[in-house]
Amino acid sequence: MNHWLFLFRLKQKRVTQAIVLAESRTSGEIRVFVTHQKCADALSAARVQFDKLGMAKTKHRNAVLIFIAPRTRKFAVVGDQAVHKKCGDAFWRDVADTMSAEMLAGGFTDAIVHAVEKTGALLAEHFPPDAEKLNELPDEIATD
Repeated sequence: MNHWLFLFRLKQKRVTQAIVLAESRTSGEIRVFVTHQKCADALSAARVQFDKLGMAKTKHRNAVLIFIAPRTRKFAVVGDQAVHKKCGDAFWRDVADTMSAEMLAGGFTDAIVHAVEKTGALLAEHFPPDAEKLNELPDEIATD
């Protein structure tokens, strides 16, 4: 699918609102990134983008990136050190399985919103809001 068509179909405001709500319950950070590039290995590309977006620089190292490559119909979910330590690979597979089923059915917005909600719940469980309540990263969908 074309990157621009994907973004056009995506209800971006709904995704942003889901991120804001999820982050209101945690000190963690969630970002969604949609690339126009073809992507053979979404996980590797997501890790590169994670660093480019400065996500490894959050105070508690508890940021999560939901990376989507519509042209190659691939995606990945990547968490920083503290998040990965708390949840492990099983959690990422669960989020990915949920997204995969919904994306195959054409529910792109639902897939991303459910991934944000599930990630937000995990972050809230392990990383409650701190007194500063900083929003260290933008909530809007990022693209290249």
